[in-house]
Amino acid sequence: MKFGKVAVLMGGKAAERDVSLRSGAAVTEALLAQGIDAVSEDVTQLEDLQRIAKEYDRAFIALHGRWGEDGVVQAVLDDLGLPYTGSGMTASAVAMDKLRTKWMWMGAGLPTPGFIWVSDLMPLDIDEFDLPFPVIVKPCHEGSSIGMRKVYDKESLVEAVTYAREFDSEVLIEQWITGREYTGAVLNNQALPLIQLKTSHDFYDFDAKYKSNDTQYICPCGLDSESESDIQNLVLQAFHVLGSQGWGRVDLMLDEDDQAWLIELNSVPGMTDHSLVPMAAKVAGISFENLVVEILKTTLKR
Repeated sequence: MKFGKVAVLMGGKAAERDVSLRSGAAVTEALLAQGIDAVSEDVTQLEDLQRIAKEYDRAFIALHGRWGEDGVVQAVLDDLGLPYTGSGMTASAVAMDKLRTKWMWMGAGLPTPGFIWVSDLMPLDIDEFDLPFPVIVKPCHEGSSIGMRKVYDKESLVEAVTYAREFDSEVLIEQWITGREYTGAVLNNQALPLIQLKTSHDFYDFDAKYKSNDTQYICPCGLDSESESDIQNLVLQAFHVLGSQGWGRVDLMLDEDDQAWLIELNSVPGMTDHSLVPMAAKVAGISFENLVVEILKTTLKR
């Protein structure tokens, strides 16, 4: 009861709306099971947040993608004085921006794959393109692998960049890392067990995340304890360099020489039945119900 009345913010107006609705429903159900007065709130505009700030004591943010995960909602809630879960405005905005996340990691000396940036001011010069193929093309400000394509030649690259720009004016062309894919969750400044991802797709795309039944989630991840600890420390560094708070998830690759490469940080990871943070928490002995309560506890420190 110390939490008072909790609004679970979900839905939103980004491309990840459907995933957010599923995350929010699962979070609300878990909070209610723990005796917490929680209500799902589908928020799509400023007026929703203004009303919620008057009716609730705190907010659990289960919004994914733009507007809800990129610092905008966080800034509004700060101004309204409503405590909320997860990172603040600045860290949320940076984490949602794949390009500027990489710049910050590079500035801190952390490993991240090489890349080229494409925008209105920096158009793709296919004749000067010098990254080795294959590469991965990404909208800079989308999540859940929306708008992403792996490409193998210059002709396909032009098409992939055009496709990515349907979602974002800024596009990241990133060096492809051949190796194993991992994700590392962070909860209250502690790194949870790593998860290795195996998929029949070219990469862990939207279908592999939310639709495929053959995607494998390996946890414990199969690394020896020293290697896993080293990568968990890297995950924590990546998390803290961006100024992230409370909880989140860092995605990375381990190449054929076992070198780790940071890919991106999710400041509001999914909380669906296919989601990775609950899987890692379970291996750490934390049930889904206890996980959402631990995340909610972070609001008491704001």
